[in-house]
Amino acid sequence: MKTLIIHPKDKSTSFLDIIYKNIKEKTIITGGKTKYEIRELIESHDRIMLMGHGSSFGLFSMGQFGSDSNYVINPTHVKLLEKKSNVIYIWCNADVFVNHFNLKGFYSGMFISEVGEGYFCGVDNVTQNIVDESNFKFVEIVGESINDNLNNLYKNVVSKYGKLIKTNSVAEYNHQRLYLKE
Repeated sequence: MKTLIIHPKDKSTSFLDIIYKNIKEKTIITGGKTKYEIRELIESHDRIMLMGHGSSFGLFSMGQFGSDSNYVINPTHVKLLEKKSNVIYIWCNADVFVNHFNLKGFYSGMFISEVGEGYFCGVDNVTQNIVDESNFKFVEIVGESINDNLNNLYKNVVSKYGKLIKTNSVAEYNHQRLYLKE
């Protein structure tokens, strides 16, 4: 299975690299591609992983994909993504994007990965240690199951990451915003 990973280069989301380190046949895109090249890459891969910072409108380009767009993935990619059954969307408010366009895959809602986001979302007791524990446990668990089908991946993540919610307020918040649509 050929996997395309679009993960715009950004220091604050570099911890997500752990998710895809054990994927054998992968193409990792962190920047420097045109819209046309991104479309061709999506079409030519079996599995698509989209991760980093984003909004309900798509995955932010983080200045890595030219100056003409704030997004590397946006509504213009929906027709291509609709054809894919194995897509992972990990960015803040990816759920709004996925649900609005009735896409399929494993995806997150608002996902706290920084202390400031925790404050913004009204989560109590947010410290860097709590955020780090949540981030690294999440990516470790997703990485362990990344080569499973999406249903097994989702079940493993919900079950194992769910064990952290008793002691970690950020994990509790994030855990409630993990979804699978097949």
